[in-house]
Amino acid sequence: MNCPENLKYTKSHEFVETLENGNVRIGITDYAQNELGDLVFVNLPQAGDEVTAGEAFGDMESVKAVADVLSPVTGTVCAINEELLDAPQKINENAYEAWMIEVESPELEDGLMDAAAYAAFCESEK
Repeated sequence: MNCPENLKYTKSHEFVETLENGNVRIGITDYAQNELGDLVFVNLPQAGDEVTAGEAFGDMESVKAVADVLSPVTGTVCAINEELLDAPQKINENAYEAWMIEVESPELEDGLMDAAAYAAFCESEK
């Protein structure tokens, strides 16, 4: 399982990447995309929409299931990864490059895990 050291992770299998400008990018982890299988549809918010930590900001559909994507931060969406709307399979190809939303002035949720803690958490879920 791939868990880049520079990211933070949630128990609901989202990742948070902090950018140099202080914004964060959010997406689902390699573990999550592997569990979901081949993704066929992604529903994302619009730039300008508010997201709240612990609440769904979008959803995705795979050949196996539909799953909500929960926000690990509270803030305002300043960008979405529009490529995913036409090519959700990019998440399956490389989950960490296929971020979903970028949030400005984020308030991070408590309880985010580093890579080692997330890897251990995933092992405990098997």
